[in-house]
Amino acid sequence: MTSLCIIGAGSAEFTARIVGDLLRLDEFRRMRIVLHDIDGERLRAAENIARALAARHKASPEIIAEANRKRALRGADFVQTTLQVGGYQPATVTDFEIPKRYGLRQTIGDTLGIGGIMRGLRTIPVINAVAADIAEVCPDALWLQYVNPMAMLMMALQREFAGLRAVGLCHSVQGTARMLADDLGEDLGDIDYHCAGINHMAFYTRLVKRGDGGGEDLYPRLRAKADAILAGDAVAARAPEIHGRVLAEKVRYEVLRLFGYFVTESSEHFAEYVPWFIKRARPELIARFDIPLDEYPARCAAADKLWRAGPEAVAAAASATVKATNAADAADGLSGEYAPHIMRAVAGGRPAQFNGNVGNDNLIPDLPRDACVEVPCAIDARGLRAQPCADLPPQLTALMRTNVNVQLLTVEAALTRKREHIVHAALLDPHTAAELTVDEIRAMVDELIEAHGDWLPAFN
Repeated sequence: MTSLCIIGAGSAEFTARIVGDLLRLDEFRRMRIVLHDIDGERLRAAENIARALAARHKASPEIIAEANRKRALRGADFVQTTLQVGGYQPATVTDFEIPKRYGLRQTIGDTLGIGGIMRGLRTIPVINAVAADIAEVCPDALWLQYVNPMAMLMMALQREFAGLRAVGLCHSVQGTARMLADDLGEDLGDIDYHCAGINHMAFYTRLVKRGDGGGEDLYPRLRAKADAILAGDAVAARAPEIHGRVLAEKVRYEVLRLFGYFVTESSEHFAEYVPWFIKRARPELIARFDIPLDEYPARCAAADKLWRAGPEAVAAAASATVKATNAADAADGLSGEYAPHIMRAVAGGRPAQFNGNVGNDNLIPDLPRDACVEVPCAIDARGLRAQPCADLPPQLTALMRTNVNVQLLTVEAALTRKREHIVHAALLDPHTAAELTVDEIRAMVDELIEAHGDWLPAFN
């Protein structure tokens, strides 16, 4: 019987999506699912959600709620992490409200920027503690690591626990591929793409509609769409609503015009990874590029409201948001998350192809060796194989290095406990440095460290 341990199972929506996917697959309808969370109320809710999904899909898994992490890990073939250290309250609110007083506005704050730095500092010790338990209790398990800031956490694991079988997973590559297919009026199953870089900043270096003679390069059509969207063509604009805010991906289409390739992570994320779009001295840019400031707190509030609506509501929401991401998924009716495909491949089913976050073992030579890269991977019962990507355009790897610098310094601060490296990371962060003076950055970092209190380790 395949056994999955979900650490941070109280992340209700995500737990529901993965569990719902697994219980749709014949291989896992009788699997063992062990749920763990440090919040007893959320753990009970996660158990109820899992049982509601089992009933919905007429599956018969063994579902266990376990508050002790080491006991939860016993016998695990797979471990999934989806935790958020400090939660929406107080940590996320702190990450947004203190910088806002200095004039530094954010959208998501979970990957880079001052919010990403602080999130990394409080999460790395917890993830490393989980790693120590995995190394002791189930060292052969495959760890499917979903927690942000992804790259920082995987870098820390590479340094401290290189022997573990861990891969970082995100949904931005396959999610954006689906979006681009929709934007171009194409079926994703007809599109061949290659995507590589770092988490939340990978680029599609190949985007081709399959066909005779090598197929059609889709970039000319995509660039024409970028011109139309950025010129204000409402018909051309893809404008979904996210918590009542209409977004047309104008930041990403502008990045396409500037750098020649389309990036994986959403406009609301990407706007705070670079110094060009969020500027207090240029408020008109916010409207011009449809940038949703304070977006992540709104998402947290919506997720909290859904969780409190009860297990049936969460299970129903997970089922309602299932989307096919390619022809194979359409037959399975899965959500598009990589985890179920990876688990099925390792358990002896068909091999899986996905983009994973792994150590840069010369996979992208133009990035530092101790970086975490997001590259195409293949996996089956024999193991995981990451694909080298040595020919990325130089402007793309140059842009990535501006983010890798911040990631490396945050990891250095977390592992050495040297406070000065927190300041170094903030000074080199593209968005923070574009908005604040050196004195403002130092003062803001000091205030954030004090406000987070025991959520952070002690720094020298």
